[in-house]
Amino acid sequence: MSDILSKATEFSQVLLAEKKQFSGEEVLHHCDGVCHILLGVGASQDLLAAIYLAYVCDVLSKPQETLTPVFGKELTGLAVSTHKIFHLQKMAGDSSSKQTPSALQIEHVRRMLLAFSKDLRVIMLLLASQLQHLKFITDKKIPGYGEFATNILNIFSPLANRLGIWQVKWEMEDLSFRMLEPQTYKQIAVLLEAKRHEREFEIEAFKSQLEQCLSTESIYAEIQGRPKHIFSIVKKMRGKSLGFDQVFDLRAVRIIVEKLSDCYRCLSLVHEYFKPVDGQYDDYISKPKANGYQSLHTVVTNHAGHAFEIQIRTRAMHDHAEFGVAAHWAYKEAGIKGYGGFSAASDQTQRMAVLRQLLAWERDLSSSTETLGIPPERNNEDRIYVLTPDASIIELSHGATPIDFAYAVHTELGHRCRGAKVDGVLVPLSTTLLNGQTVEITAAKEGGPSRDWLNPDLKFIGSQRSKSKIRAWFNFQQSQETIARGRELVEKILQREGKTALRFEDLASQLGFDSADQLFEVVGKDELSLRQIEISLRPSVQPEAIDDKLLRKFQSSKYPSSQGNVLVVGVDSLLTQLAKCCRPAPPDLVKGYVTKGRGVSVHRATCSNFLQLQSKDAGRVIEVAWNRASTKTGDMKYAVDIHIVADDRQGLLRDISEVLAKEKINVIGVKTQSSSDLARMTFTVEILDTLGLAKVLTSVGSVKGVRNAHRQ
Repeated sequence: MSDILSKATEFSQVLLAEKKQFSGEEVLHHCDGVCHILLGVGASQDLLAAIYLAYVCDVLSKPQETLTPVFGKELTGLAVSTHKIFHLQKMAGDSSSKQTPSALQIEHVRRMLLAFSKDLRVIMLLLASQLQHLKFITDKKIPGYGEFATNILNIFSPLANRLGIWQVKWEMEDLSFRMLEPQTYKQIAVLLEAKRHEREFEIEAFKSQLEQCLSTESIYAEIQGRPKHIFSIVKKMRGKSLGFDQVFDLRAVRIIVEKLSDCYRCLSLVHEYFKPVDGQYDDYISKPKANGYQSLHTVVTNHAGHAFEIQIRTRAMHDHAEFGVAAHWAYKEAGIKGYGGFSAASDQTQRMAVLRQLLAWERDLSSSTETLGIPPERNNEDRIYVLTPDASIIELSHGATPIDFAYAVHTELGHRCRGAKVDGVLVPLSTTLLNGQTVEITAAKEGGPSRDWLNPDLKFIGSQRSKSKIRAWFNFQQSQETIARGRELVEKILQREGKTALRFEDLASQLGFDSADQLFEVVGKDELSLRQIEISLRPSVQPEAIDDKLLRKFQSSKYPSSQGNVLVVGVDSLLTQLAKCCRPAPPDLVKGYVTKGRGVSVHRATCSNFLQLQSKDAGRVIEVAWNRASTKTGDMKYAVDIHIVADDRQGLLRDISEVLAKEKINVIGVKTQSSSDLARMTFTVEILDTLGLAKVLTSVGSVKGVRNAHRQ
């Protein structure tokens, strides 16, 4: 006995000494029995220790805090999870039906499913505990537990079958059947015993013939007589209306070989030496069962005409057939990130394979309640598990829809999702998915999501992750459109300047951008003046060179001008012009820039073009201010650009124009561009100053479909 198991048993001796199970079995005796069952499937010492600690949790007020310092976080977590599962199962047993699981019990099963998903070892502990209950009740011949046996057949035997843990499955079925139909069980057992010696002699003779047959072809194999499963015999007799002597697997052998190729070589030899029975061949190697079971099945007759069922499999297939998933992880020590020494990736693969079978188990139980008209209940956990058509499991949040499922599978599948089938039935994309359903997505070859998916009232999306992906798609599309527009404008400038041979990347680098797309995006957003690109293409010309005579005049003057709408500090009657790149208007903070032959160009102080010019040569910058006398009279009007982004629709331009007219704003220019149901408009309007512009922008923003309205 290992140190951890010894410590767990000693720790539980006093605490569980007088405790008993519902059947009257002492808890310590029950734990010992569970350990014996687990050892039969090669369970680890940690797993054996966990069963004692799970029952200790019943008598501790704070089991997590008490056990962790003694047994460690991992073993304590397994014990606490198992204790919770036992409690859930007790609640489910109290509400069970004699015929099928009740809707409430299905709810508990679903909660167990979620708990299993967190630590798969809990499955083995629960199955072993249920089997020990059966063994004790049948050994002591305690009456009144037919309902318990029915629950085992309805719930836990299918679970063991789904997971391929055959050794536990057949014991559960035989013991439950013995409790439910003792006379039939005894009758079949007597028949088996009556012919046991005859069958054993025939099987031994048949095995000798097989060994001789295989040795001639140098095939090394282990040949076993297969144990008889009474419940399966009865099911076969009832299902196919057969007599006892007509059940082929009363005489059965199993051939275990080392290599996959030997399986088919054995099959060929068996069919060559013995006569196969028509319609009794199954290849579960090329087409495994849902629980992963693999083997070749055939029925042949010997020279005396007696039928023998033969199973042919490799050693690995045999281990899986006997112990199912237990052969992979239940009996190994858990590593840091996985069971049985598996790497994180292989553990995840095994975990998903087990969950796939758990989901199928839960769906089997759910369908049995629906046939009685009992609606499946929604569990209160925050996650659900649904299946892809190829039986992969996808984890989603509650309230998820087929669109969420598509995005969880792959982002591109989500973008191109156009329809969905749930359990083979076409459903709307706004359908809420339930635990265990199979979802199939119909996708377009190309295209993207619909903006309607983001409308919360339509309930197309239940996941914030999906919403983020959809928004990212639209943002990317808008960015691409902006880049395309900027590229077109840059290409036109290069053609006009005769610089078509110039690489875009070189031009972007010359202008201080990291890439051509970055340049195109800035140009497409009208954040970079096309004039500046023209300047960079004419390195020999200095259009912005300082007029020395003008600067000398500026530096020697002492009095400001009183004429015009802009005052140049220190210069009388100096020519000024408002820059078109930023279109300044009172009371914007403005700056002046002295140009050659065009006087002073007046920019907003925050204008990106001005800031770049200032960084190149601050000597050109001069102070300017608005002429108060001119602005007070209200004679001067200033042109400003209003940029609007809106959902494209019929009548949009008319509605915006009506709002501007209502605000008594004179429109002197309009530029519009539409693409992908999105409209971008630039209105050039005349205003006295910018003080009332905020109200105008608010009014424009209230127009249906307008997303953004701002001064450019």
